[in-house]
Amino acid sequence: MQSDPFEEYRSLLFAIAYRMLGRPMEAEDIVQEAYLRYRATPPESIRTLKSFLTTIVHHLCIDHLRSAQVQRENYVGPWLPEPLITSDGAALMSPLHQIMDEESISMAFLVLLESLSPLERAVFLLREVFDYEYAEIAQITGRDEVACRQLFSRAKKHISNNRPRFPASPEAHAKMVGRFLEACIAGDIDGLMNLLAEDVTAWIDGGGKVSVSASQPVQGRDKVARGIIRHLSRTPEGMTAEVIEANGLAAVLVRVKGQIASLLMLEVEGDFIRTMRTIVNPDKLAHLNLSSTN
Repeated sequence: MQSDPFEEYRSLLFAIAYRMLGRPMEAEDIVQEAYLRYRATPPESIRTLKSFLTTIVHHLCIDHLRSAQVQRENYVGPWLPEPLITSDGAALMSPLHQIMDEESISMAFLVLLESLSPLERAVFLLREVFDYEYAEIAQITGRDEVACRQLFSRAKKHISNNRPRFPASPEAHAKMVGRFLEACIAGDIDGLMNLLAEDVTAWIDGGGKVSVSASQPVQGRDKVARGIIRHLSRTPEGMTAEVIEANGLAAVLVRVKGQIASLLMLEVEGDFIRTMRTIVNPDKLAHLNLSSTN
């Protein structure tokens, strides 16, 4: 039985939509809508299927981001993208198997993308991550090539200026996550202090749905370390922590009585933890409960 030509591009379309939106379930909805529009289009009117499908996904993502802008502005506390479990066997990872680039799917990179305008984000991703030609990008976005080149140049400069100067390798990152978890389990505040950069920043995304210690980011080695120890002293019964792979890097998954309660992702630069991002908003963790196995 001949497969649908759409399936050849499903992974690519999901990869673009997830990086654009930072939300896997919504990315899947975008891909499904693209499929429906593709099926409703006469085949003879489609010149290049890849460009046709990418154009649909691009416009759907741009429309979605514009409609979500008010929700973002009214969001309680820091907003972080929704994570993906990317370890072997993770159900939601399957659309990304063919389009897997650890750096461009890392939480740190997704957060940086959020600082770009939707159009800048689209042009940057299509060119830098997915290697589309400028002529294709111009056709997809409805802009001329000169404008696309300018958008890309501006976006790349912003991303480059804000990326870590000395990012840790995935192996070094995993070791740091292990050391961090060991220090937390031991309640070793001195050990934690030795792992944190002096200007470390901790972000907690609760969305106003979970009582968290701070609605604003916490900065500074001493404040962050003491906040961690204080939080650990109030851990609920039945809490467990494990190291998993999320968004291409090692992360700490916390469960309470078997249900996922939080996901902590570290940004490691050189020999220190530069940024900590914790997601506790249950709406952003629900898909992990559905896709992960105990």
